[in-house]
Amino acid sequence: MLQENHDAYEIYAIKYGERMGARGTMFVHGDPHDAPMAMDYFIWVLRNEARTIVVDVGYGRKEGERRGRTYLRSPVEGLALLGIDAGDIEDVIITHMHYDHAGNLEMFPKAWFHIQDAEMSLVTGRAMTHPALHHSFRLDDVVGMVRLIYGDRVVFHDGEGQVAPGVTLHHLPGHTRGMQAVRAGSQRGPVVLASDVAHYYESFENETPFLTHENLFHMLESHRKLRALAPDNAHIVPGHDPLVMQRYPAPSSELDGAVVRLDVAPKDAMI
Repeated sequence: MLQENHDAYEIYAIKYGERMGARGTMFVHGDPHDAPMAMDYFIWVLRNEARTIVVDVGYGRKEGERRGRTYLRSPVEGLALLGIDAGDIEDVIITHMHYDHAGNLEMFPKAWFHIQDAEMSLVTGRAMTHPALHHSFRLDDVVGMVRLIYGDRVVFHDGEGQVAPGVTLHHLPGHTRGMQAVRAGSQRGPVVLASDVAHYYESFENETPFLTHENLFHMLESHRKLRALAPDNAHIVPGHDPLVMQRYPAPSSELDGAVVRLDVAPKDAMI
């Protein structure tokens, strides 16, 4: 049942893709054992009786397969599992412009898109002349966002901002220049969707830096600031960790393996 408090939300992670990598290719210092390491791909939903907000829009099948990612379902199909029509969504938060977070903008024809000033500066500026920095972005997504700007459908934020009652944005750079996390009220208190501020639990628990970043120092500082946004680590949800699907319950047995609820306490008390 949806929350009656307009500052409190049901919060969902929808898994739409996955891949298997190796620790040595994930983190700055690698791993002497170079063990296999899985990565899940999510979009997120915040909803109550007043509104539904989508956080990130995932990648498309063609782009995912080009990069060797497994495409389990369209993010739009994932939303439909919760009875949500992407065509009705009015607010979409883009945590950053990497291909796996901004790849389906056109599927949300009524939405306002919330993004940091610094992110658009990054993806349209000098940094994109370096292949090592632009390889995680998709040109069509950047052009699509520019078109949305000219179509008066983009809301820019400079640092901390508010999207709706109980939903705030927090600029935490490092992975990208305009990287932002989302903090939302829930029945268990504030939940922080880290997105790629922290790919895995160990990123903010142990300050293990992810390999893909624009500024390593800012990334490490953002891990600390991320922890300050939440009552404890159990209220932080990393952006790509398969443990999310294990630690949180599915809304129903039919959605097991596809959707989990984040506004309830995680099953793993060791976080």
